[in-house]
Amino acid sequence: MPNGSLAKWLHSPSCFLDMKQRLNIMIDVACALHYLHNGYSTPVVHCDLKPSNVLLDQDMIAHVSNFGIAKLLNQEDGITHTATIATFGYVAPEYGLEGLVSTKCDVYSYGIMLMEVFTRTKPNDARFNGNSSLKDLLDCISFIMEIALDCSRESSRERSNMETVLREMNNIKSKLL
Repeated sequence: MPNGSLAKWLHSPSCFLDMKQRLNIMIDVACALHYLHNGYSTPVVHCDLKPSNVLLDQDMIAHVSNFGIAKLLNQEDGITHTATIATFGYVAPEYGLEGLVSTKCDVYSYGIMLMEVFTRTKPNDARFNGNSSLKDLLDCISFIMEIALDCSRESSRERSNMETVLREMNNIKSKLL
């Protein structure tokens, strides 16, 4: 594909995606997963969804690639078992720990990719140790943005006071450290 992988665009200092491009790419990926999960009588689970497996064509349209460990699901319960290993950081807990594969595994990987696409931070980044993760970082940012929105309400009556803001910011700090 002419524009390479999504990983290149996320993690190369010479590449940049604006917000609309990121959103369009992730919509393309969601469409592909929807088709895999619902477009056949037997659902297909990609099992290794990550930015390096999303390729971008000349128009920056995303194409999911690398179906090397994809699984066809059991039609009765929509689950299969496997010993195949997927990429750390993107693999759903039930898949990584128990080898249980369902369409929900791709949904999990998609959620992790959404976080990565909009933060340009890999889920397996070295700064995340056993005590923190990309999800923890985004929870923190989410709480901070809630405070920011409360502080910047149009009506002065609806705005937080600094005592509340300080307490909430210190709570976030204690959770982060």
